[in-house]
Amino acid sequence: MRYIGTVQAAVTAAAFDREPTFAELDVIEDEMPVIRAEVELLDAQIRTLDRPANELDVRRIRRARRKVLAARRDLINRTADTASEAGA
Repeated sequence: MRYIGTVQAAVTAAAFDREPTFAELDVIEDEMPVIRAEVELLDAQIRTLDRPANELDVRRIRRARRKVLAARRDLINRTADTASEAGA
């Protein structure tokens, strides 16, 4: 009979048992508008899965897509401004 404890310790890596760092949390915080916009788009798309999309659903999806694009644009512009200030 083999000892399971050593096998389990070899499979589980200690690096994955840690909390996010402050830098990782800052990046997540910066990306939150994009994440929220993508969740809103996903919610709008889920509403139309089990029934045909009516005009209100189409507008809701279109509006959510525009929000995602705007949030991504704003994030890219913010990171580009930060990168150019750091590089200058």
